[in-house]
Amino acid sequence: PLMGECQPKRKVNLRNCSKSNTSFLTMTAAFLKYVIKKYPTKILIKCDEIILKILGILNPPLRYNVISLRPDRPVRGHVLFSYRIELFLIKPGHPIPNYHYDRQLSVIMAQAFIDLGFTVDVISSQNDRYLPKKKYSLFINSRRNFERIAPLLDKDCIKIFLATNSHPHFVNFAETKRLLELQERRHVTLDAKRNMAPNFARAIEHADCIVVFSEFSKKCFQYARKPIYLLPNAVPFNYYWSDSKDFNACRSRFLWMGSDGLVHKGLDLVLEAFAGMSEYHLTVCGPVGKEKDFEQAYFQELYHTPNIHTYGWMNVESAEFTELVNRCIGLVFPSSSETSSGAVLTCMHAGLIPIISYEAAVDIGKDEGVLLDDCSIDTIQMAVRQISTRSERDLREMSRKAWEFARANHTMENFEKEYKKTIEKIIGDFEMAKIGADGLRNNLGSSGIECGYKGETLHQKVEFSAN
Repeated sequence: PLMGECQPKRKVNLRNCSKSNTSFLTMTAAFLKYVIKKYPTKILIKCDEIILKILGILNPPLRYNVISLRPDRPVRGHVLFSYRIELFLIKPGHPIPNYHYDRQLSVIMAQAFIDLGFTVDVISSQNDRYLPKKKYSLFINSRRNFERIAPLLDKDCIKIFLATNSHPHFVNFAETKRLLELQERRHVTLDAKRNMAPNFARAIEHADCIVVFSEFSKKCFQYARKPIYLLPNAVPFNYYWSDSKDFNACRSRFLWMGSDGLVHKGLDLVLEAFAGMSEYHLTVCGPVGKEKDFEQAYFQELYHTPNIHTYGWMNVESAEFTELVNRCIGLVFPSSSETSSGAVLTCMHAGLIPIISYEAAVDIGKDEGVLLDDCSIDTIQMAVRQISTRSERDLREMSRKAWEFARANHTMENFEKEYKKTIEKIIGDFEMAKIGADGLRNNLGSSGIECGYKGETLHQKVEFSAN
């Protein structure tokens, strides 16, 4: 029909046309066969790119979803909440996947704004396409996407940086330092696993204030001279107190538990410490098999040292985990940098006594555990011996206090309550600061004096109120 349309006065021989088409297809197939044979890798990569583009058009990635939520009351304002979006996309009645607990915290934070009378637009922190379409009262974001979205918001919007990691420069420095120290001790070079992109650090420069989960995190961000609000982190795992636990039997048994970045989280130091203390037992729970260079470097300690038992990854909601913690007295976790370690909090909920670094970022006192003076192998060994040699009564009391501390401060229920209080305080502080700054500008304006330090005055006022 196309040939007839282009040449309406010409009679078309369909048989010749068919032969011509067959010849063309044969030549095309031969050409494609030659190209694929000569450039197989490039062709596959190009095909993959085309397929991904088509799929992206037909089925956009989940990170580009926008979930809008409204309160059942008069609207107080609008919130743009950029963090984890996965749980918002699950249909009612469907099972909840075993995500990292930060997905649950994301839902709690969004619900807090609903309860306070705000509408909430929820986007993924990895949504690199979203453009604000309304006037937002508050913007909450972690490290990703902050510097792109913040300049697009109204000047009166309070921009809150949720510090879910330590400062990227510190994270990278801390892990590199540990890797260099390991290199000196073991004469081997391992890869960095927790390296963070430096651009994540710039989020704080675009924020009006910061929410952190620990005193350590607070110190990491004080350089920016922005108001800092301290909020206790939470984990969703609660365990009953076990009166039947035999503290004499478990006094020499300890646990290391963590996620990826084994050197970053101090497993190398703990392995070397326990390899030199054959009378104490260590159980290792973490993704050891995924870090092949680490596994090879510490193969002897992990698999051929009688007092070290490597389990690998373990479900903390399983009966196996409950049985394990009932056989152990404490957790040894000399991490180089955390925002507020979920592993430490989970183990404290299970009644383990924490032996941790300051950088593990859980603000314990001496009654709840041991804060290491440094993370040397000698210091770790000393702390293990000090705990193990305490009386049965002291161990039971210390374990109980660690459990009570976790239940009092680091539950989802407490997080919800404290998050609402924190948001209300931020709003109140900034409203008061704005009133004070407007009044100051009016007074200066009436006297004919220019106010050259408006931003500094505003932040000084908010810092004073926040602290």
